[in-house]
Amino acid sequence: MTNAMRLVVDIGGTNARFALVPPGSLEPQDEKTMQCAEFASLEHAARHYLEQCGDPAVREAAIDVAVDPIGDFIKLTNGPWAFSIEQTRRALGLDRLQIVNDFTALALAVPTLRPEELQSVGGGASVAGTPLAVIGPGTGLGVSGLIPAANRYVALKGEGGHTAFSPMNEREASVLRWLQQSYDHVSTERVLSGMGLENLYQALCALDGIQPKPLAPDKITAAALASADVQCSAAVEMFCAILGTAAANLVVTIGARAGCYIGGGIVPRLGDYFARSPFRSRFETKGRFSAYVAAVPTYVILAQTPALRGLATLFQDAR
Repeated sequence: MTNAMRLVVDIGGTNARFALVPPGSLEPQDEKTMQCAEFASLEHAARHYLEQCGDPAVREAAIDVAVDPIGDFIKLTNGPWAFSIEQTRRALGLDRLQIVNDFTALALAVPTLRPEELQSVGGGASVAGTPLAVIGPGTGLGVSGLIPAANRYVALKGEGGHTAFSPMNEREASVLRWLQQSYDHVSTERVLSGMGLENLYQALCALDGIQPKPLAPDKITAAALASADVQCSAAVEMFCAILGTAAANLVVTIGARAGCYIGGGIVPRLGDYFARSPFRSRFETKGRFSAYVAAVPTYVILAQTPALRGLATLFQDAR
């Protein structure tokens, strides 16, 4: 088993990223991204990938999913696949199959990130030996962190994206009231994700008496960056501000004085706009704890597929 390749798979709500990890390495290779909707199941997608790689001998796999993996049966919250862990292990002929949350994998990857793979936003300095926070909007909202323990890190496993959305001003409160017409529970994910951007845009159009256009999240972002639409610009600005609040809440909850790392598919695409956005000022707005969070550095993760590296660390931990 130690001489065989290991399979790592990062499954999001839209795409699944596959790679192989050579024995004794933490660097994935032969990476390939596939759309989940194009395959009937994880097993079919994995077989297709391995065939493209020449059917290498694989005895171990580590997979992350955009849901809290409890029990044997996994059903993606924002994706089309559902599968049994044990049946998938047997079908792929594996000796070991590990399943973790996608942001657990991302958190595990943070210590492997190089300086050029991070964009610093704001001030602050990391305090060694303290927890670090990880948060990121994409198809959903991922939340995790790393807790130092016995000269290593332990990754948090949770579903922090489904905490309640907490507005910080009257405009955000109006958005919350508008969303409550459609949702019994307005989670943070309802405003910090791809669908969250759409929700914010539609809510702001309704509040401003404007007929919304049928815009996907990437179109809302593009219009905002080009200053081509007032409500799109307002939606992205509010998105960044709300993310600042959510990130600061996570930092004070777990004592993440080592820093807060932002992943997911949306923020890295905002580029320099994000550094100029209300994110950091809102992050530092924490009443009596404003000085506490102002001392915590925040970073945008620029690495393309960091979760695959995080999954690779699981093979070390298994030993």
